[in-house]
Amino acid sequence: MRRSGAVGLAVAVVVAAGGIRRLRRGPVSVAPPVPPPAPAEEKAGARSSVVRRVTAWGIAGGMLAAVLGAGYEAWTTGGTARWAWIGGASVGAAALLLWWLLVPATRWLSGERHALTSAERDTLTVPQRLEAVGNARSALMQSVTGLVVIVGVVFTAAGLIYTSKTLDVSRQGQDTDRYAKAVEELGSEKVEVRLGGIYALQRLAEDSDRDRTTIVRVLAAYARTHAQDPPSGTDRTRPAIDTDAALTVGGRLAQEGTGSFDLTSIDLHHRALKFHTLAFADLSGANLTDADLSGADLSGVILYNANLTRTALTGAHLSGAYLGSANLTGASLFEADLSQAFLPGAKLINAFLTRANLTGTELRDAELTGADLTGADLRGSDLTVGEARKRGARVDG
Repeated sequence: MRRSGAVGLAVAVVVAAGGIRRLRRGPVSVAPPVPPPAPAEEKAGARSSVVRRVTAWGIAGGMLAAVLGAGYEAWTTGGTARWAWIGGASVGAAALLLWWLLVPATRWLSGERHALTSAERDTLTVPQRLEAVGNARSALMQSVTGLVVIVGVVFTAAGLIYTSKTLDVSRQGQDTDRYAKAVEELGSEKVEVRLGGIYALQRLAEDSDRDRTTIVRVLAAYARTHAQDPPSGTDRTRPAIDTDAALTVGGRLAQEGTGSFDLTSIDLHHRALKFHTLAFADLSGANLTDADLSGADLSGVILYNANLTRTALTGAHLSGAYLGSANLTGASLFEADLSQAFLPGAKLINAFLTRANLTGTELRDAELTGADLTGADLRGSDLTVGEARKRGARVDG
């Protein structure tokens, strides 16, 4: 493609040189009516018109090949070369459009359907020639002025685009530095420094959508790793302050639509997480034995094969949650919202589901021996009162 561009440019130069020699016979203008030309003159004028057309098409073809060759090189190279080619192509297209408007279109609108022959030029008087020269100069000045304006607009736009890209690259570099510094702070031995790193990541996630998913994953990994770190306060059931912050910030960012908060196999046994927001988190295989999740937002959460033995879930929001094969033996789900939840094969032995919302809940193959379903709303679920009794649950009616 590079060779074709060079060859096309050479062809254009050669053809243009020949055309210029033929066209340097004087300016073109509209001539007054003249007597019909002799047959020989008419034949010479037709031949001159054909030469001009061939010259014009040769120049156009050569320039087109050159532009395409240069464009291919610039496009594959990318970066500044690509934008320079786009700018040059735009200027060239604008110049061709100006030429067409000021020469062929003007001739057509003025009634001239073909170029003047040599005989027609010889009939022009001195004032007519001067007028033609003046018209040509005026048209040339208009063309130059219009071309300058177009070039200025194109390069101003290119400058703005380049400035915007430069600022974007600079901002991305700053975000990378902020991310690296925040992650480094997570490895500090001082809890206050680790806490600052977590909130620095939160701020970065709010400023940069590009980094938000990565930040959620980092916070999830930090929470999984430090879930059983000893708390610094007097309440020994609460998670460490930095772990609590990672769970809170990561859960909130995940809820805003950055994807799943991956807490698979996390160990939060004996931990108090009242009213925490962990909606749509993935807690598959998690150990939540004797944990306190009262009032927590667990909407859409995945608790597949999780251990929730004796877990406090009083008033918890579990609508749309998936608890397939989860162990809820002895769990307290008093007034919990389990609407549209899925519990296939879940163990609800001796679980307390008093006044729980089970509308539209799937309880296929769930073990209900000793489960208390007093006052539970079973409308739309796949569990009838009779079936619940058969499975050993306590129900009303």
